[in-house]
Amino acid sequence: MEIKKTLKVAGIQISGSNSLDKNLHKAGNLIELAADQGARIITLPQLFNVHWFPSGIDNRNFSLAEREDGATITHLRGLAARKSAVIVAPIFEEDNGSYFNTAFVIGTDGVIIGKYRKVHVPQIPLWEERAYFKPGDLGFPVFKTPFAAIGVQICWDIFFPEGFRILALKGAQVVLAPTASAYEHSHKKWERAIRAAAHANGIYIMRVNRVGVEDKQEFYGKSFCAGPDGEFVEKPSGPSEGVVLADMYLTAIGTVRNEWVFLKDRRPEVYAEIVEGKG
Repeated sequence: MEIKKTLKVAGIQISGSNSLDKNLHKAGNLIELAADQGARIITLPQLFNVHWFPSGIDNRNFSLAEREDGATITHLRGLAARKSAVIVAPIFEEDNGSYFNTAFVIGTDGVIIGKYRKVHVPQIPLWEERAYFKPGDLGFPVFKTPFAAIGVQICWDIFFPEGFRILALKGAQVVLAPTASAYEHSHKKWERAIRAAAHANGIYIMRVNRVGVEDKQEFYGKSFCAGPDGEFVEKPSGPSEGVVLADMYLTAIGTVRNEWVFLKDRRPEVYAEIVEGKG
């Protein structure tokens, strides 16, 4: 009998506040809890360490940005090493005078494996992100971890299928999707987009959403994991702070791709209109 090897991945549902110390303390406790329950890859929601400042435009909010050697990433590097876990940490990054919405990927030894900068940056009421973040300039990297090859797509990126396809073609098995989505009535749209991307690419996608009531928004949680067949591995959670766990069987990726041969039947030679901006 074949024994399926399980990879346990965790999403941390957390609310943000005006206190960095409080946010880091709370996140740290939940990360430890997830690791103690066997999670080897642990993901935090979008901009987890601050309040949701992009709800409005205020230049004073640039003071919230951190460099990779700042308090947040330094704290999480120590925690990753102590718990021998991979941590995906999305923060407001400052780098030589440029600002990005960035997810750092920290390895089990506490070393930064790399980072992904959000490519698709919205400018809509209460998500005034272009006032703060430049579009990502690092492309769509795949990070090799001891447990799986992983990619990241942040919030608005989810609705642009090109990113997921690039990650799958570059070997990603798991994509982590940190979000900050409010208005619970919209959650089905997010679920459909993620489940479709998981199936179209034969990958696991775990969405990790923010929770909590802030000044103008109520973030609803409902974190979940979709498998390579597009079905729920872990159904949407509730709206509370806590740990959402998902068991992934990476061998299922090959099985599904052999049945649903979307990647094999691609026709890249006829897709030029996409990159040329026609239509």
